Amino acid sequence: MSGGVPSRSTRARRIVRGPRPEAVPALVGRACAVVGVLDIAAGVFPRFRHSRMHAMAEVLPGSLGPFAAALSLSAGVLLLLLAHGLKRRKRRAWRAAVALLPAGAVSQFVYRHSVIGALISLALFVPLVLHRDEFKALPDPRSRWRALANFVLMSAGSLALGLVVVSAHPNRTIGDPSLADRITHVLYGLFGFEGPVDYEGSTSWTVAFSLGALGLITAVTTVYLAFRPEHPAARLTEEDEGRLRALLEKHGARDSLGHFALRRDKAVVFSPSGKAAVTYRVVSGVMLASGDPIGDVEAWPGAIERFMDEAKAHSWTPAVMGCSETGGEVWTRETGLDALELGDEAVVDVADFSLAGRAMRNVRQMVKRIERAGYETRVRRIRDLGEAELDRIRRAAEDWRGTDTERGFSMALGRIGDPSDGDCLIATAHKTDETPGPYGDLKAILHFVPWGTDGVSLDLMRRDRAADPGMNELLIVAALQAAPKLGVARISLNFAMFRSALARGEKIGAGPVLRAWRGLLVFLSRWFQIESLYKFNAKFQPRWEPRFVVYRASGDLPRIGLAAMQAEGFVDLALPLPRFLRRGVRPGRPCAHGVAEQGVRAA
Repeated sequence: MSGGVPSRSTRARRIVRGPRPEAVPALVGRACAVVGVLDIAAGVFPRFRHSRMHAMAEVLPGSLGPFAAALSLSAGVLLLLLAHGLKRRKRRAWRAAVALLPAGAVSQFVYRHSVIGALISLALFVPLVLHRDEFKALPDPRSRWRALANFVLMSAGSLALGLVVVSAHPNRTIGDPSLADRITHVLYGLFGFEGPVDYEGSTSWTVAFSLGALGLITAVTTVYLAFRPEHPAARLTEEDEGRLRALLEKHGARDSLGHFALRRDKAVVFSPSGKAAVTYRVVSGVMLASGDPIGDVEAWPGAIERFMDEAKAHSWTPAVMGCSETGGEVWTRETGLDALELGDEAVVDVADFSLAGRAMRNVRQMVKRIERAGYETRVRRIRDLGEAELDRIRRAAEDWRGTDTERGFSMALGRIGDPSDGDCLIATAHKTDETPGPYGDLKAILHFVPWGTDGVSLDLMRRDRAADPGMNELLIVAALQAAPKLGVARISLNFAMFRSALARGEKIGAGPVLRAWRGLLVFLSRWFQIESLYKFNAKFQPRWEPRFVVYRASGDLPRIGLAAMQAEGFVDLALPLPRFLRRGVRPGRPCAHGVAEQGVRAA
């Protein structure tokens, strides 16, 4: 290798080792999903049970008998739950399928006397056993809170499916029960009791047994999730953090996002030599790394290989958010993954910055106006602040947060004032000519993390919503002006998604496709503030450094995007903890002046 670029033979070797879609697990997963839908339909809809489709479905693996609608419904639900795990090559899903298929074969022969049905079940059982090495994926990180999520979701699904079961027999229903009666009947039936809806003949027993089966599935899956062994999400250990800090001391100047690898809610894999590392978090089955690998470029391939091996062992989808152009080249050449430009990072060189000139007029006028209003700024290292002031800053930053949850993952450290982060830079705005508030005269905060020995990278921006607009502009200018005395030569500001498309799309001569893409981005900016963040960055006349997302296949991009939004705190698919269990968490308050008040550098 030369200059961090691997040879063609190295690339070929890494491509073979990387995770790839497996044909057998995908086919088995799809088959389970199809059979599950057919079983549910056979158990719910009477006409379907007497159709030719039902005659075909009876001999498919997983059908437990044409006369047991409740068992067919239960098998369908379980197979649908099992399908995704089989597609992801999960070992436990394979074990469940291996146990289910012989049981299905026995039931076909005992209840239907169907030799064909038994043979088809065994025919799928045989390749599952032969290809057992394809199903070795380890469990995902999880906690027992998933039992609560399962209970809520399964209860909602059982209620909806139960309403279909209750309403699927109009010709045998006695009277005309209302919707409230049907819902009551479903709720009673899930717990094994008779409800207010009556049916003719054996239909009443079939409906009751089906509802009881749905309730039993909900209870069993919830109990299983509650008492199964816990696999908590990985955390950065003190030893790992120490090794990462040693790597950053030597190579931290390479990437402005390097210090964010020290977030303690990330896991890490090191190269065999220990000279490079990749930090990541697993979100919804996506193994999400951020920024470039840490350490010596020559050792990056070893860390990347460990990362890909870990992804393959758990059947996680590998992805990298916000890597540099060099990082993207190494990732793609080492693994065979693809890269897509995600946006641009705004970097201001301190020596080139000046408030003079027409281009800086708006910033200059805003800063002068705020200074005339009585605000003053202080720019210091964290180690130079006293504990009492640090405590005020922490409490203010938490209280001024614009969301209930802390945002940020790839470009946020997630803490302020840790003793190990003494080199971090903090810029504060104060107003001394008015009555002190709960945090004294503090009005706004900017927090920067080290970027090598001569740079800093913006971590978060917080302000009092009662303060004058323009606090962030004031503090960025103050940090740039104080930078030479602090030995800082470059400051990385916010990350602007799709910046190049926005910039080119507004220029004269832009084509219709580019204009349409820019129009869509402007529309999405109503929720994600894409355009406003770009314009805020552009005020300081930065140079733009492209950042990329690395992914395995185009079909993975929606899933990776959702996982990234979850990691960054923009989407929360998990059930929140009850308020009385949120120790030390104080709800944030909305901010008043746009994207610069959101609290983290990445939108």
